[in-house]
Amino acid sequence: MRAEAQNWVEAIEKSIALLKQRLDWETAPHRLEEFNARVEDPTLWDNPENAQKLMRERQMLVDALDTCKGIAQDLSDNVELIELGEMEEDEEVIKDAEEALKALVEKAAEKELEALLDGEADSNDTFLEINSGAGGTESCDWASMLARMYVRWAEKKGYKVELQSESAGEEAGIKSAAYKISGHNAYGWLKSESGVHRLVRISPFDSAAKRHTSFTSVKVYPVVDDNIEIEVNPSDLRIDTYRSSGAGGQHVNTTDSAVRITHMPTGIVTTSSEKSQHQNRDIAMKALKSRLYQIELDKRSALVNEVHENAGDAGWGNQIRSYVLQPYQMVKDLRTNYETSDTKGVLDGALDGLMAATLAMDVAGKSRGEAQGVD
Repeated sequence: MRAEAQNWVEAIEKSIALLKQRLDWETAPHRLEEFNARVEDPTLWDNPENAQKLMRERQMLVDALDTCKGIAQDLSDNVELIELGEMEEDEEVIKDAEEALKALVEKAAEKELEALLDGEADSNDTFLEINSGAGGTESCDWASMLARMYVRWAEKKGYKVELQSESAGEEAGIKSAAYKISGHNAYGWLKSESGVHRLVRISPFDSAAKRHTSFTSVKVYPVVDDNIEIEVNPSDLRIDTYRSSGAGGQHVNTTDSAVRITHMPTGIVTTSSEKSQHQNRDIAMKALKSRLYQIELDKRSALVNEVHENAGDAGWGNQIRSYVLQPYQMVKDLRTNYETSDTKGVLDGALDGLMAATLAMDVAGKSRGEAQGVD
């Protein structure tokens, strides 16, 4: 076997080993048997919520087992093909099998990362909020660039993207935007994006073509599903209705249908500006519960600082990532020191490398915390 192919085999074997370790391979079949026995219980659906949770957990285990077995089988098949091709001196068979191995390396690495997304809410849908910070028009334009970046990333993942609310900038871009992004592990992937993002570039709004620095904050919250109960005291809420602003024409709201909910104990404000006031109340309340839940997650995860809810204002000293377009091309995450010169690719949604580095760092931090007895 050629050296490059051997390296691919070793990389895939390493991913399989890590997947099995994360899955607790020795006990997994027994856990599946327990799930199957509980599924056959005739009283299971007496409690629909518990039944749905059980079915989801069982399916996740089945999928994980099938994934690991599938990668191992594909590896074995292609190694056998290479050996057969070498015996028969069939270069075409060898080449096809090597190409399959190369693709399998990427698939195994992706599944390895997904296996790390085992937090309480990692598999949930997510809310993503973008708010322009220091920098005026520059920052508003930067906020719109970030919004496009995340939408493109989500679309590449096959996720559903829904715009919840948006406030346009005075001259260009957006002051703020809120999205709901739906898909398996949406929150788990995006949670590392919370924080301040800094852009350095030659301003398209400066006639002197000077270099400008802009800041925009990103906040990510898991969508709270039916299995996570968050109690909100109605007396803690102030609910306002207002007329949503729009770009003009037939789509401008002509009634006070937009809703703003303020949670007075925390100062959290959520809004929604769809056409239906009832729908807006529901959307804004779900967003509020998600943010309250995120605060609780932050308390539990303080050791590794998974989410930068308390990062402060969007300005100097609070950024998690820098995007430099002038005088050189570089995107660098300041938590992991992961960097890439492919700024165009990143701004077009190629974020997996940056996210994966942060995810691996967070998992390592959790492991250290567990070893030290930190809850």
